Amino acid sequence: MEPDFSKYVLEGDNSAYANASGLVVPVVTRGGLEVGATGQSTGATRVSGVSIQHTPATKLWFGKVSNEPGYRSVTHHHGEAETGGYVLSGRARIYFGEKFEDYVDMEEGDWVFVPPFMPHIECNLSRTKPLTWMTTRTPENIVVNLPDIADAALRDWLNR
Repeated sequence: MEPDFSKYVLEGDNSAYANASGLVVPVVTRGGLEVGATGQSTGATRVSGVSIQHTPATKLWFGKVSNEPGYRSVTHHHGEAETGGYVLSGRARIYFGEKFEDYVDMEEGDWVFVPPFMPHIECNLSRTKPLTWMTTRTPENIVVNLPDIADAALRDWLNR
């Protein structure tokens, strides 16, 4: 079945994205010059490639998240933001649910969608290798840290 694109506007005004010269152009963030002033959870390094802080983007955050070996985040959610992730390298786990009794595991090449306001814990399953994610959020990189729970309370975490 072919998708129905008739509901989409195919023309519009993008002049709000014009640079100082009045031109609408792609904005490139060079590797190594990403912005590190983003919402953070201790132990997760988030750098922004596309965000409201340094591009004309107003409805999108896109960046790279790095976790050290054995890392697990504090309990958090991303507010109103829808979150999409892609495991670039390493093995990941996300705990969720009431008392964080449920989890999903991912490996290089896997994609994940995390709904808005869903408390969760992100983990690097490896004790020896880093984990790198590419992450996108709408509208922005919102990080709301919540009261944490003990490692021992996370099913299968200590004996991974």
